This record gives sequence, C-alpha cells and structure tokens, in this order.
Amino acid sequence: QVQIVESGGGLVQAGGSLRLSCAASGRTLSRYVLAWFRQASGKEREYVGHITWSAGTTYYADSAKGRFTISRDYAENTMYLQMNSLKPEDTAVYYCACKLVTRGSPLFRASYDSWGQGTQVTVSS
Repeated sequence: QVQIVESGGGLVQAGGSLRLSCAASGRTLSRYVLAWFRQASGKEREYVGHITWSAGTTYYADSAKGRFTISRDYAENTMYLQMNSLKPEDTAVYYCACKLVTRGSPLFRASYDSWGQGTQVTVSS
C-alpha cells in the first residue's frame, strides 16, 4: 500500500499560482501512476491529470491543459502540480492518488488504490 500526503494548498486570487506537492511512500513507484483529482464543494471528485512514474509521461484534463503542469522528483518520491492562471472554478480540495499501471484507466477515480487526505485550494475573484 502506498501512503500519500498532499501539501501546498492555500488561498490565492484569480490569476495567481500555487504548487501542490504529493509525497508518496511505502512502495517502489516504478510500476505506478500518480494522479491529481479535485473535488469542489457539493460536486463529484474529478480527474485533473496524471503522470507515469517510470517514463514521466503526463496527461491532463481539458480544464487543466495550458495552465497546470505535473512533474515528479524521483529522489524524493514526490509529485508536483504547478497551477498557474488560477480561476475561481479551480477552488476545490485537491487529492493525490496512486495506482498500478495495469489497474484500470487513469482517468477514473475507481482505478486508484491509494489516496491522500487532500489539500484545500481556494481561488478568490
């Protein structure tokens, strides 16, 4: 089981930036996919983007393309979400998730085995 801890959330004005961190431990990550999801108050948890740990290949939801960037630090077993040009609609609790590469589609939350506790991002207008 992979343990995950997110951090870096906060309050920013529209147009601002934040960088979230996702620290993973407990397993070697070479066969894993790590992803970011978010859940706004009263709404479904939705996919933001993911990265394959071995190759570093990234994928993004349409809402994130051009504004968000996912990266990883092998030495620290840490994934990052750099969020630029933030909008009020980006306000949500952001979650890090982890799954084996062989286990389901990375676009869907049901595929993921491990989840962090979430970190709040609030974007004011």
